[in-house]
Amino acid sequence: MILCCGEALIDMLPRQSVTGENAFAPHAGGSVFNTAIALGRLGADVRFFSGISTDMFGDILRDELAASKVDASPIAISDRPSTLAFVKLVDGHATYAFNDENTAGRMLTEADLPKVEADALFFGGISLPVEPCGTAYETLMLREAPHRMTMIDPNIRPSFISDEKSYRARLTAMMSAADVVKTSDEDLHWINGTHDATSLLEDTQTQVVLLTRGSEGVTLLTRDGVTHVDAVPAEVVDTVGAGDTFSAGFLAGLDRSGHLSKEGLKRASVDDLHKAASLGAQAASITVSRAGANPPWAHEL
Repeated sequence: MILCCGEALIDMLPRQSVTGENAFAPHAGGSVFNTAIALGRLGADVRFFSGISTDMFGDILRDELAASKVDASPIAISDRPSTLAFVKLVDGHATYAFNDENTAGRMLTEADLPKVEADALFFGGISLPVEPCGTAYETLMLREAPHRMTMIDPNIRPSFISDEKSYRARLTAMMSAADVVKTSDEDLHWINGTHDATSLLEDTQTQVVLLTRGSEGVTLLTRDGVTHVDAVPAEVVDTVGAGDTFSAGFLAGLDRSGHLSKEGLKRASVDDLHKAASLGAQAASITVSRAGANPPWAHEL
């Protein structure tokens, strides 16, 4: 079982009304939420942990989790508002403006942390740079990392980061403890000022680095060497949720091959890892072919 830990929010996606006015439509989203949804649709046993509101937007989030077969029992429910992310699309690429002050997700604390019964945990997204939830997720990961497989996708959103120094320190600690790190060229350069992903394998617990390069595919790095995973060609509508879906596909691939654990990951061959990453690329290609974060179901692959 996989426990996804991080933000759930409402993406306010740009639309036009029937009268031609610019408008926004609410859709369930959030990087870690999207990964959980994709895992559920791919048939993995998945649970989701976050802070979710009792408001109307929280209802949308809980309904989407249930519809995608995600167990939401670990969530912390409160009457604080939901996080809203207003999305601007330029040539299919998304930028965001967040409303996140005093929200159900942001105000999550260490007191809300669940008892963990999982083979693997996934972390990332905009929950990590803000307080108090950032400290809560860091505490949870560092507590569980010695015993369970962990994966992190920093998914940097610079406009959301107020204290770059402390956030880099948090990411460094969490990425060093993670068994799997998924990142992009852009994110890696923001974190440590280089594009050298091999540095993430040095003096860390990390076994696998997945360096995503958009249409150029994914570079898969381990201590045994480097291999490349091709992107699956697709007619791109937008890229919202593509990286999140890739992460889900990789984890689902490890689950299917019997490598979803700390020991299982150590046993995995480069071919096993390549197959898992290829499933992620295939799933992501479907996500980018349709509007918004709408990961595929297993039967669509």
